[in-house]
Amino acid sequence: MDDALYLVVDLGTGGPKVGLVDSGGSLVDHVVYHVTTTFADDGQATQDANEWWTLIVQGARRLLGDTERARRVRAVGVTGQYGSTVPVDAAGIPTGPCLTWMDTRGGPFSRRAVGGPVQGYNPRAALTFIRHSGGAPSTAGADPVGQILYLEHEHPAIVAATRWYLEPVDYVTMRLSGVASATHASRLAMWMTDNRRLTEYRYDPVLLGLVGLSDERLAPLVPFGSCVGPVQPSVAADLGLAPSTVVATGIPDLHAATIGSGTTELYATHLALSTTSWISCPVPAKKTDIVHSIASIPGLDNDHYLVINNQETGARALAWIRDRLLSSGTPSTFDELTALARTSNAGANGVRFSPWLAGERSPVDDKRARGGFANLSVTTTTADLVRAVLEGVAANSAWLFGHVEHFAGRRLDPVRLVGGGAQSDLWCQIYASTLDRPVVQVRDPLVAQLRGVAHVAASAVGDAALDTPPTPGPGRVFEPDPHERATYAAIARDLPRRFNFERRWRRSSR
Repeated sequence: MDDALYLVVDLGTGGPKVGLVDSGGSLVDHVVYHVTTTFADDGQATQDANEWWTLIVQGARRLLGDTERARRVRAVGVTGQYGSTVPVDAAGIPTGPCLTWMDTRGGPFSRRAVGGPVQGYNPRAALTFIRHSGGAPSTAGADPVGQILYLEHEHPAIVAATRWYLEPVDYVTMRLSGVASATHASRLAMWMTDNRRLTEYRYDPVLLGLVGLSDERLAPLVPFGSCVGPVQPSVAADLGLAPSTVVATGIPDLHAATIGSGTTELYATHLALSTTSWISCPVPAKKTDIVHSIASIPGLDNDHYLVINNQETGARALAWIRDRLLSSGTPSTFDELTALARTSNAGANGVRFSPWLAGERSPVDDKRARGGFANLSVTTTTADLVRAVLEGVAANSAWLFGHVEHFAGRRLDPVRLVGGGAQSDLWCQIYASTLDRPVVQVRDPLVAQLRGVAHVAASAVGDAALDTPPTPGPGRVFEPDPHERATYAAIARDLPRRFNFERRWRRSSR
């Protein structure tokens, strides 16, 4: 199918990207939209799932305005954020807002279910979860278990109207197909499947019982990358798609980034520098490092796993300093900010930035951790502040990277960068020198996930083999700079100390 196109959606926390990818894995066209997250002091962090759908349809119409393009679309695929909950009715229409992965209002209910004296957990419950699934629900409530428990205890009207609790990627998949579905991968953040047995498509009754939930409102599990069904007739007519157009299972952005970065071989490593950040590679077995919040979860097939971890603030830190600290008249675009940072020296003239703007998960799970600047002086410039942000985010990745290498049991080299932050040559160079590893800037890193989910969509209709994705191209290689390594090594060593100091200060000031 040399003329085939695949309509794809990447539903990130910042908003959806909608794209068209051809049979060779090249992005033909795409549009990007932004959405607002509603925060409140009680831990609320919600988004409007109806707004997502409106923007996705708008973007698809724009891309498919050419009838010839619509005719060529063979399949549709969705990737994006996970660890969030969209309550929907039997038709897939939201019955309430999406509780995102940042929403912590379910914390008291999660702690009641699995909390205890050992690192905040009941040891018996935690060990059962780890043995079966590889991880456990967060005692902060910032995952589907906490979100669903919160809804069921605090919002009976929403629950009464709800047929399914869906992850965002499964919600969009249902809006497209009319079918409720999920996979071991899309449900990874709930930790409710027995990941020792990836061919068993059911939720684990033992784990459900530990938190007091049933599978009544959890969508049926199907194989990763399979066909959910054809596009709903109303959607096909609206977008001009053929009624035979297939919808593939929704997949997390972790899996899409693995495919889109070309790191599908065992231990091939990618680092995502998006709103959040993570470091991952395929590994052969299920494993958990509970101390550092690292685990291996269902991967691209039933024989392998992917390393999972998450740092709550990645490239989002650059948007934060632009929006919250810089006055009008200063550089405002991504390229302008990174160009400004280049005018400061390596080490930002002593300024240090701690990037824990939304707490942290890996390598230390602490939702109350907070970021900030240190070593400011009357001579500190805006360029120093921006460069310190780039260096602080990279140092945080280096802190996690050491634990990921230990988890994998080997040196991970090279590291392929994806995500919006990876568009910056300067940031890629900072990462190479901070990690002391060659870094590969993946081709078109902003849309790597779109390429990845397009391959899954193609495989769902038999146009490609799931285990042989197209290569993303060689990419540009950044080697560690011998003149900067010592500076960045010192910043990376200092960051955990600052984290522990901030923790001690917080405890002493209660």
